[in-house]
Amino acid sequence: MQKNVPLEFIYQVFSLIIAVIIIHGIYVSIIRPGARDVLEQQAMEINSNPNYVPERSTYVVIRDFEQEACFVLMVWAFSLMGYKAWRTREERIMMSKDLVPVGDGISILPEDTREYSRPIQALTDNEQSYLVPRVLLSALDRFRSTRNIQDVSTTVRAICESETDRLDSELALVRYIAWAIPSIGFLGTVRGIGQALGQAHQAVQGNIAGVTQSLGVAFNSTFVALLISIVVMFLLHQLQQSQEKLVLDAEAFCDKRLIQNLKS
Repeated sequence: MQKNVPLEFIYQVFSLIIAVIIIHGIYVSIIRPGARDVLEQQAMEINSNPNYVPERSTYVVIRDFEQEACFVLMVWAFSLMGYKAWRTREERIMMSKDLVPVGDGISILPEDTREYSRPIQALTDNEQSYLVPRVLLSALDRFRSTRNIQDVSTTVRAICESETDRLDSELALVRYIAWAIPSIGFLGTVRGIGQALGQAHQAVQGNIAGVTQSLGVAFNSTFVALLISIVVMFLLHQLQQSQEKLVLDAEAFCDKRLIQNLKS
């Protein structure tokens, strides 16, 4: 397991760098030029037609730096959750393999545990780091040393509980991102309101264009951040649910395929 920690950290760093490059490239080449064209067109329409009501444009809504930061964090969170989902899928594939080939009516004695451990020990180091091989190997070793089926059941339950805690702790970074996204949106709100207050004297003189634009920054940043946060939190809960179900299924798998066939 220790060998996977640096690899996952490198994945997190590079996924963040790639997210920044992709989102910033889209903003520089598409979003901000499009928003500038829309604002210029709306200004021309307002000057020519006092009754003109400008329509909300997606380019204008998401053009500011706070929205860009929120999209970067969203893509980063998607990449992290995608890695966790892929890992969960690999765990389920491992569960479908016949790691303990026990036929109907055959019991496993303490003397047989070495033979049943060999298929698991023949797996690669990466495959042995998955939950089901770890639980099965620990259960067989425990049964060989104690010859007590209750101790084996306790060992399986303890490993599954620790795995639940580990998976939950690994989602801490995604939870932080889900918290940071609306926080950045609120920062945009504060910045927009501050700019609007700084231009209050212009509104008193009858020029409300600057105040309106600054308030637009405030509301747009909050709107985009909360919308992204809803999507990220939904996917996070789905991922957490799939991981919890994986641990429960792994415990049931070990009970059905191993513990029920043990005979002391």
